[in-house]
Amino acid sequence: MGTARIEYQGNLRTKSTHLKSGQSIYTDAPVDNNGKGSTFSPTDLVATAYVSCMITIMGIYCDKNGINFKKCIADVTKEMASGPRRVHRLIIEFDLSGNDWTIEQQNTIIKVGEACPVAMSVGDDMEVVINYTF
Repeated sequence: MGTARIEYQGNLRTKSTHLKSGQSIYTDAPVDNNGKGSTFSPTDLVATAYVSCMITIMGIYCDKNGINFKKCIADVTKEMASGPRRVHRLIIEFDLSGNDWTIEQQNTIIKVGEACPVAMSVGDDMEVVINYTF
């Protein structure tokens, strides 16, 4: 079975359906690229996937090691470049306060999160700036 089916909806909008669950998400071209900006753009999903993957890997690590993981909020800002048009930089702000982790746990969780599959899949020409609050 494949992963997803993506259908063009017209007007620079797509519908992506996860084949296993049947759940769908939509994308729209951003305003600065001829779209309406009415929902996530494909490049917004790149930024979102990056952070979601980090959080998921952190959670897996904590679950496997009996570490409390009760709070994580992250904001991501995507910056675009031209020539060619691409995601140039992600700026990620993590709030991991309230987990009561030791410094050693914090450092390990940061390390495993930053080695998530999405991070390992993007090119070195995309800068990623990550700030953590504990």
